[in-house]
Amino acid sequence: MATHTTSPFLLLLRTNLLFALRKIKGVRDQSRFLSALIFLFILGYSVLAFWLFRLGLTFLTKFPGLGVLLTERLIFLLFAFLFGLLLLSNLIISYTNFFRNRETDFLLSLPVSPQTIFRWKFVESILLASWAFVFLIAPLLAAYGLTRAVPWHFYFFTLFLISLFIVLPGVAGAWVAINIARFLDRRAFQVLVVVIGGGLLCSAFIWLRAEPISDEMVETRVLAVLDRLLMKTQFSQFPFLPSYWLSQGVLQWSDGALASAGFFALVLCSNVLFFGYLSFTHMGNWFYDSFSMVHSRASILGEWKWFQALQKRGTVFKYSRGIPDQTLERIKGMSSDVRALIIKDARIFWRDTTQWGQTLVLFGLLAVYIVNLRHFSQQLTNPFWINLVSFLNLGACALNLATLTTRFVYPQFSLEGKRLWIVGMAPLGLVNVVKTKFWMASLASLAVTMSLIWLSCHMLRMPFERTLFFAAAIAIMTFTLNGLAVGLGALYPNFKEDNPSKIVSGFGGTFCLVLSFLYIVSSVLLLAYGSPWGWRGVPLYRDALGSWLGFVLLSLVLGQLPFQLGLRRVKNFEM
Repeated sequence: MATHTTSPFLLLLRTNLLFALRKIKGVRDQSRFLSALIFLFILGYSVLAFWLFRLGLTFLTKFPGLGVLLTERLIFLLFAFLFGLLLLSNLIISYTNFFRNRETDFLLSLPVSPQTIFRWKFVESILLASWAFVFLIAPLLAAYGLTRAVPWHFYFFTLFLISLFIVLPGVAGAWVAINIARFLDRRAFQVLVVVIGGGLLCSAFIWLRAEPISDEMVETRVLAVLDRLLMKTQFSQFPFLPSYWLSQGVLQWSDGALASAGFFALVLCSNVLFFGYLSFTHMGNWFYDSFSMVHSRASILGEWKWFQALQKRGTVFKYSRGIPDQTLERIKGMSSDVRALIIKDARIFWRDTTQWGQTLVLFGLLAVYIVNLRHFSQQLTNPFWINLVSFLNLGACALNLATLTTRFVYPQFSLEGKRLWIVGMAPLGLVNVVKTKFWMASLASLAVTMSLIWLSCHMLRMPFERTLFFAAAIAIMTFTLNGLAVGLGALYPNFKEDNPSKIVSGFGGTFCLVLSFLYIVSSVLLLAYGSPWGWRGVPLYRDALGSWLGFVLLSLVLGQLPFQLGLRRVKNFEM
C-alpha cells in the first residue's frame, strides 16, 4: 500500500502559517478594542498616504512641459532607494534568522536536510523584510494609477512585478549574510565594516552634494537648473538595476506599451527564476558550513597568550575592568548594582551584531536626512513655509525617536528571558531594574534626539529661541516615548522569544508603535496650532500657553500611566 509523505519544506510552511493565523486570532480575542485600533490605524495610514501621493502626483502632472519627466524620474529614484533599503533589511533579518534563532538551532538537530531548513528561513526572511515595502508602496501605485487613468489590469500586473522584485534583494541579502557570518563577530571585521560604511556615506555625500543655485539662474534658466538637479539622479536609471526593470515595467504598462512592459517583466522573471533556483538548490550547504563556524568559535579564554599572561600574574579567574566599568565608577552616587546592570545591557547590545547593525543603518539614514536639510534653507523666505518646515522637522525627529524606542527600548525587559529570575533575586529588585532601564534608555536617546534637533535647526538656520522651543518639545517627547515603551514592555513581555524584531512585531510592540504615532501627530498639531510666532501674522502667546499645557498634560498621561502600570505588574510578577 502506497503511503503519502509530505515534503518537510511544505510541512514547515503549513505549520508556521497555521501558527501565524492562530496568533492573529489570539490577538483579536485578547483585545477587540486594540484590534480595531490597529485596523483603523492601517486604514487611516492608507487613506492619508493615498491622498498625499495623489496631491503630489497631480501637482507634478500640471507642471508645464516637464510633469511627465519629473514623475518618471521620481519613480525611478524611489524604487532605487527602496531596493537599497530592502537589501539592507534582508541582510540583517537573514543573518538573525539563520544564525541567531532558536528555531534554527532546533531544526538543525532534527533529521531534516540543511537545504530544507535554509529554504524555509529564506522564505521567512523575505516575508519579514518585504511586508513594509508592500505596505508603503501600495498607496503610491494606487494614486499613480488613478492619476494616469490606467486600465484595471495595471494593478494586477504591478502586483505581479512587485512579487518578483522582492525576491532579488532577498537572494542577495541571504548570500551576503551567509558569507559574512564567518567574520562578523571578529573585532577587526567590525571595525572594517564601520570604516567602509563611513567611506560610502562620505562618497554619497560628495556625489549628491548640490551646487549653489542663485536666484538669477532660477528666474532665467529654469531648464538648465532642472537639468543640473536631475543629473545627480541618473544612477537610478542604470539598466542592470532590478529597480530599473520594475520602474520601466510600471511606466510602460501605464502608457499602454504592453510589449515593452512584458519584456521588462520577463527580465525580472528570468532573474528571479535563475537566482531563486540557485538559492533553493545550492545554498543549503554554505548555510550549514557558516552556521557551524559561527557556533563553534573559541571564546576569548582560548587565546593562549592572554591566558598565559594571566597565569603569570596569578589572576586566572579575575577579569580586568574595562573602559565602561572605569567610566561609570567615576559617577558619584551610582550604586554598584545599578552600574553592573548598565554594563550588562551595554555589553549584550554590543555583542548582538544585528542590534548595532540596525543602529548603524538608522543613523546612516539620519545622516542623509540632516545633510539634505540644508537645501531647504536656501528657499525658505515666507514665514508660513518656515513654520511648516520647522514643525515637519520636529515630527521627523520625533518619528525617528519613536523608531528607536519601539525597536530597541520596548524589548529590553523581554530580552532578559528565562534568566529573569536571576535578575529578580538580585538586591536591586525587578522594580528598580525597570526604572534603571528607563533612565538608561531615556538619557541615551536624549543625547541622540537633542543632537538631531540641534543639527536640523542649525541646517534650517533657525534662530536660537526657535531652536530652544523645539529642543524643549523633543526632550519632553523623549521621556514620554521611553516611558511608554518601557511600561508596555513590562505589561506585555515575551520571554519565549530572543529575537528583538519578533518581540516588537507582537501584540505589545504593535500597540506601542500605534500609540507613539498618534502621540507624535497630536503633539505636533498642538504645538503648531499655538505657535508663539503666530500663523496669522500676530503673536498668539495665549494660544501658545494653552497648547503647551495640553502638550505637557498629554505627555504626562501617555508616559506615566503605562510606566506606572508596568511597575505595578513587575512588582507582583511571579517568576
